[in-house]
Amino acid sequence: MQKLINTSPTPWYKLLNSGGVVRALEFIQDLIIVSLCIGLFSFMVIQLQEMFISLLPPLNFTEVTADILFLLILVELFRLLIIYLQEHRVSIGVAVEVSIVSVLREIIVKGILETPWTQVLATCSFLLVLAVLLVVRVWLPPTFEGIDPEQKISQRYKKQAINNQQSTIKNHGTSNY
Repeated sequence: MQKLINTSPTPWYKLLNSGGVVRALEFIQDLIIVSLCIGLFSFMVIQLQEMFISLLPPLNFTEVTADILFLLILVELFRLLIIYLQEHRVSIGVAVEVSIVSVLREIIVKGILETPWTQVLATCSFLLVLAVLLVVRVWLPPTFEGIDPEQKISQRYKKQAINNQQSTIKNHGTSNY
């Protein structure tokens, strides 16, 4: 009965938490992102070629505008992938910017006058939420790499209280003379 008990020094689930497994998975993930970058870059070159072909007469303004805006979206997506490769995080700001440009592209391509008012209202609401998210993200502290936002704010208030006490002591000390 005693032989059935596992006597290994480390449990199996702790082996998965080792640095080697995590580094291997991050390397595989980076390879996937690099392949996405190469594929996206190739697709951007193809789209650029199609855009230049659409510039030939007869010129269709909406098609050219749609192609240009689509290329801008692809560039922003490429930038999002590059930021992910560098920092191993998804940039909220870039993702929101891509969403805003994508929505505006659809509005420009379809035409605001041909779009039902309910869809225009929903689009405006969506753009407003994205704009608020873009503004609010500036005040949000980063929560990756073990950074605790509450702890940072608490430390800031403690430093501020210490500075206030020191300035009060200095002011009382100089007023006595």
